[in-house]
Amino acid sequence: GTMQNVLSSRSRMQKVVDDILFDFNVKPRLSSGRGNAMLVASSIYEACKYYELFMANELKGRCGIVTSYNPMATDVSKEDTGSNNESDRQFIYNTYTKLLKKVTANPNMSKTETYEEKVKEIFIKEPVNMKLLIVVDKLLTGFSASPCTYLYIDKSMQDHGLFQAICRTNRLDGEDKQFGFIVDYKDLFKKVEKAIAVYTSELDDSAPGAKPEVMMQDRLAKGKEQLDNAIETLALLCEHVEPPKDDLDYIHYFCGNSEVESDLQEHETQRVEYYKATANLLRAYANISDEMEPAGYSSDDVKEIKQEIDHYLKVREIIRQASGETLNLKAYEADMRHLIDTYIEASDPKKISNFDNLGLLELIVKSGIGEAIASQLSNLKNDSAVAETIENNVRKKIIKEHLNNPAYFEKMSVLLDEIIANRKAKAIEYAEYLKQMAELAKKVQAGKSDDTPKELDTHAKQALYDNLDKDTALALQIDKAIRDAKLDNWRDNGGPKEKGVKQVLYEILGDVDEVERIFTIVKAQKEY
Repeated sequence: GTMQNVLSSRSRMQKVVDDILFDFNVKPRLSSGRGNAMLVASSIYEACKYYELFMANELKGRCGIVTSYNPMATDVSKEDTGSNNESDRQFIYNTYTKLLKKVTANPNMSKTETYEEKVKEIFIKEPVNMKLLIVVDKLLTGFSASPCTYLYIDKSMQDHGLFQAICRTNRLDGEDKQFGFIVDYKDLFKKVEKAIAVYTSELDDSAPGAKPEVMMQDRLAKGKEQLDNAIETLALLCEHVEPPKDDLDYIHYFCGNSEVESDLQEHETQRVEYYKATANLLRAYANISDEMEPAGYSSDDVKEIKQEIDHYLKVREIIRQASGETLNLKAYEADMRHLIDTYIEASDPKKISNFDNLGLLELIVKSGIGEAIASQLSNLKNDSAVAETIENNVRKKIIKEHLNNPAYFEKMSVLLDEIIANRKAKAIEYAEYLKQMAELAKKVQAGKSDDTPKELDTHAKQALYDNLDKDTALALQIDKAIRDAKLDNWRDNGGPKEKGVKQVLYEILGDVDEVERIFTIVKAQKEY
């Protein structure tokens, strides 16, 4: 048959589809859902063929097609299929008819235009829900989508058209996208070089300032550079950890001294940098993990790098546990869980307890300190590291809740300091220390004393009681007065609504300083 028919054969196209699906399963940006891709087909017919193939696998419902075609009944009214075979034109028409069946046209727009606007919007704003756009000519110029990370080209292109197409992936999008990837199924590399040369020859470099520049880099060379830099960054971050650099040394360096109340907060910047660096290391490794030797690493290098990654991830987990940040790292690494599962942890996760999703303090309260240590801190190698991890988690909870009930949590802070001092002075045995820490953890988690009167049945009432010399009647009087007087959205940064609440407090307390002290506590109560 003709070359067009050969290139459009289902077997060849299926291989391209399989190749793209493989990338969606292993490439970090694609597999995590933070990035997506475009496939450039040679014709509308091929675009429809590709769409049909992708709709038969896991991209069904998350793949779109944008071409210049708009189905009209006249497109196929004179088609003669013969022997019940579907012509190319009928196949295109039928594909689009099925595609647009449930689409309701927006005002002054056709069904096709409405569909295309919707898939473009999802492609830009929700890459996990629109993983692949299949195009022919449209969207190859002027279309900007930061999540677009891969461009698959299965169309002969050249000069400005080719250059404009490959620029679809050049928008930065977070720390895990520093450049885009071009996958070429048409052996266009020489044409890409020519296209860039043509474009750069027309750039105006006479203006002052930085010269305009277009760069094309070898993917493996760039990947190796990124991986080497990521390893070096982590080595520098850990350079000042005291030898022998065991668990406790890392906890001291990244979390501080558990006896010093402000240390945990003051070391937060170091921890954030470490979290980011481990995320960058894992992404850099994932980008070339199956091509390490072609990238220039020996088999010994590969083994050593895997050991380093494993070490840094274990240290990362120790730091997270010791700082109480294990459950709240989304701001630092949206796709880290996926990367670790895919590239580092080969075995299925093992369920250790029924409380896997609980924080350390909650677990101590619900299952006992022994179970908590066994399930969450078994990776720590010595008792001191376990102790400081528990202490930091208790300290963090005290600091977090202090504004809600200063009197109560100041007392908890004093108790924590006493227990820590006794442990370090070896005034109590480790078993007794754990018993005391378990009791303290329960009190901190509860946020109230055991002897709190039953009528103080909310956190706000309990906070007022603790900070009003345990005067039950006064606490209940103020609670009722605030609930009666406060307006909707009363927290207005010193505005008239807050002044109204302060006036109610003054009528009861009769002292300006006391009003300011209690108002700070009242403002911190979520139930108000």
